[in-house]
Amino acid sequence: MDPLLQGAIIAVIALVCFLIGMPIAFALGLTSIISILLFLGPSQFDLFAKFIFDATNDFGLLAIPLFVLMGNLFGGSTVSKHLFEAGEAWLSKIRGGLAMSSVLASSIFAALTGSSAATAAAIGHVAVPEMEQRGVPVRIATGAVAAGGTLGILIPPSVTLILYGIASEESIGQLFAAGILPGIVVTILFCVWIYFGTAIEEKRLARNAERERVSVLAGGPGLETAPGGAAGTDYQAPEFSWSDRTRSLVKVLPFLVLIVAVLGVLYAGIATPSEAAAVGVVLVLLLIGVAYRGLGSRQFVKVLLETTNQSTMILMIVAFSAVIATVLSFLRVPQELAGIVTELDMNKWIIMVIINIVLLVMGCFLPPVSIIVMVTPILYPLIVGLGFDPIWFGIIMTINMEIGLITPPVGLNLYVLQGVVPHIPLKDILMGALPYIFVLSASIVLFSVFPWIVTFIPGLLY
Repeated sequence: MDPLLQGAIIAVIALVCFLIGMPIAFALGLTSIISILLFLGPSQFDLFAKFIFDATNDFGLLAIPLFVLMGNLFGGSTVSKHLFEAGEAWLSKIRGGLAMSSVLASSIFAALTGSSAATAAAIGHVAVPEMEQRGVPVRIATGAVAAGGTLGILIPPSVTLILYGIASEESIGQLFAAGILPGIVVTILFCVWIYFGTAIEEKRLARNAERERVSVLAGGPGLETAPGGAAGTDYQAPEFSWSDRTRSLVKVLPFLVLIVAVLGVLYAGIATPSEAAAVGVVLVLLLIGVAYRGLGSRQFVKVLLETTNQSTMILMIVAFSAVIATVLSFLRVPQELAGIVTELDMNKWIIMVIINIVLLVMGCFLPPVSIIVMVTPILYPLIVGLGFDPIWFGIIMTINMEIGLITPPVGLNLYVLQGVVPHIPLKDILMGALPYIFVLSASIVLFSVFPWIVTFIPGLLY
């Protein structure tokens, strides 16, 4: 049987499992079992255990539960509140300043946790009610937090980049370094959109309020105005002195030092990613548990249970995805696909556009972890064969995953945020996040035209 046909059959089996509502990890596990029985034969079924052992017997994977633990420790603390308050003190006088402060808080929190869902939940719990209370249009408030949360998989340390590094056998340290400048650029692009988007949203709400007033005067039922105030014009930004701003920075300074410490030992070659993650966990425990006294015994046990649950699910997805990737490799599907594409008389950038579209579609239905582990072994030889830098592609792939986090029907960050602020309709959260899909798409174009934005720091450090 043709290898590409075999690969298509495996893809259909996985798709059917997803569509019937089976959990991602178990759907991938069932697909891997069926794939071995169909294409390698029942006599080779004992390879299933070997493949799983080989996939998980990697010291680099230890970084995942450690970074997840670090993120959960921060998520259960008051860090997000301090970060948002510091952003408010410095940005509240700017149009959309409160929403910008939530994005900046998300970018720093992302660097502390490496998790998009944790960032959206922690910042959203603090920032959205505060912005609502102060008259910020609800779509601006929720969109900023949902999109800001996606920075968790781009700004290092990032679980997604760790998995890409393991799957592609590229340096995780270089990938972390490559995510720094793009993370800063995307954060700035988000703030630029907030500045202009706030004006647009306030005008829309003002028009709705005017139509409602006219309708009521004419004896009509009136229109339903969106939550968050007509235009936020009643809100007067509080005055912050320079001493207030300085104090707000002092509160977050220890966390910034922590980021530098964790990434510093990694970039300096002192520690591996797993060792750097272990250093981070110890420092977080000392910082939150001792210095801030913000972690009780019950909360600590809850954090450990959440970390075990999340890490187990991630590692199960990694293991079963790796089994499928190994079977596909045995069947020579990646090699056949790479050979066909490289022989096509087609510009490599057209192929890259097609790859991005495929990743965007997959991101609408699957979480980043499963996409990275399943797709990287297939795309990696193709990317290298076309002459693209695999470190650069890791960042491009991650930004595609960011878009998937705020794109229905899966859109994990949308549902995480809705769970934090259940009184806000999912429609408003979706409409608020929609412009950021285009902002992230524009960033992909930007980094494709100017790839040095991605490769500059890795080239400098390595």
